[in-house]
Amino acid sequence: MRLKPTCVFSDAAPPALSDGHAVDRFVQIASLTKVVTGTALTRMAASEVLALDDPVERWLPAAPTTGITLLHLARHTSGLPRLPPGRLSRRDPYAAFDRPELDCLLPRLDTLATRPPGRQEEYSNLGYAVLGAALTAASGTTYEELVTEYVLRPLDITEVTANPEPGRSLPIPGLLGRPRKPWTMDGAILPAGGLWATPRAAADLVVRILVERRLGDPAPSWQTSGPLRWHNGATRHASLFAGAMDDGPWVLIHRLNAAPEDTDRAGIETLKASRTAPWPTPLVDGEEAGQA
Repeated sequence: MRLKPTCVFSDAAPPALSDGHAVDRFVQIASLTKVVTGTALTRMAASEVLALDDPVERWLPAAPTTGITLLHLARHTSGLPRLPPGRLSRRDPYAAFDRPELDCLLPRLDTLATRPPGRQEEYSNLGYAVLGAALTAASGTTYEELVTEYVLRPLDITEVTANPEPGRSLPIPGLLGRPRKPWTMDGAILPAGGLWATPRAAADLVVRILVERRLGDPAPSWQTSGPLRWHNGATRHASLFAGAMDDGPWVLIHRLNAAPEDTDRAGIETLKASRTAPWPTPLVDGEEAGQA
């Protein structure tokens, strides 16, 4: 049986580890990256570097006039599809999706969109790739530099990166003890799901953004279910659930080799166990929103 390393952080108990997980080794946080990207957007808007309602073409001139704004991208209401067009490799789907590939798509945003912006939510990794490109253009820096300046440094968090140092990442257990290769996510898809963090840093991110509100109101990247703000994420071998209730309970769960829906379920159960008030409806439905 393949091991399923699990790490659980919450307000209710000390960190719980099993099957070799660790609080201080880097793991892929998948679509929790979108929270970092969205927070960078709102912080840059607060600093008047850009405006939430800026059209995409203001910062990415190769894009046609579509009516899509930066806020549409952050809210998944741009009308862009979930994934970049074309066949994605099952083994490593985003490895070939680099910045030149994204640049080739920008002039086609009007034809790639499946509906007018602002009408309906459709979760879009492609949309967040475009948003990240717009933020880097507005800041004149790399993606990692801008999220450090606007998000990580103000939160006093350091253990977040696109490329962890050799030996600092947690191996993914495979058959016969051989580690499994993680997806390549440091190209154009990075702002949508490519960051790595230690679990303790990811937990700090959740607490300082959602519970302590150190950066003000949470970014529109978070999903909401009643008084619960949450986000999940998954690559092929890693899954995560993070969330906090308005009255304080919070959780961060990271697992390797586990089904994303099981990780979501474990996160919800952890929150339920630490909450005395009735649980809100509707419940998080367990749909993984970050996996290709």
